[in-house]
Amino acid sequence: MKAILKKKIQKIKLLVMDVDGVLTDGTIALNNEGSEIKLFNVQDGYGLVLLREAGIKTAILSARSSGAVTIRGKDLKIDKICQDAYPKQGVYRQLIQELGLTDEDVCFVGDDLPDLAVLRRVGVAVAVPNAVGEVKEAAHYITKSHGGRGAVREIVELILKVQGKWEKILTQLG
Repeated sequence: MKAILKKKIQKIKLLVMDVDGVLTDGTIALNNEGSEIKLFNVQDGYGLVLLREAGIKTAILSARSSGAVTIRGKDLKIDKICQDAYPKQGVYRQLIQELGLTDEDVCFVGDDLPDLAVLRRVGVAVAVPNAVGEVKEAAHYITKSHGGRGAVREIVELILKVQGKWEKILTQLG
């Protein structure tokens, strides 16, 4: 990893994530009643717990709205859950202002065109391998794991390792 990227990661105080294609594999399943079903990766979730315990805030920034996202976000104690955020850039600006942060303090993980404006602003822009080409081009880092398959956990571990917090977590876990 390049030294400049490590320097940017050291500044991260907030991880912001898209949902469909990042926290999930992008599949939207509907049952017979039309209720949406989303599948979340448990290792991604535990990574977010570890990130919170290390003092780094988390947020969801999704153009869509889903009860499943609200439930999962509350379960993981996500600091801010922003849904129906379209276009995303305005809601993102409000989010960092509310948290008293700057763009350089933020890592954003996205996969599709609605994520581009935010990716172009943040300190660390991350794309998943299943992202569209323009998103990958805007990214500072592309995860090895796909959305919904450990991509969030991968970036969580990267942040914690670069910031020197990973070993303390391992020690505390025994």
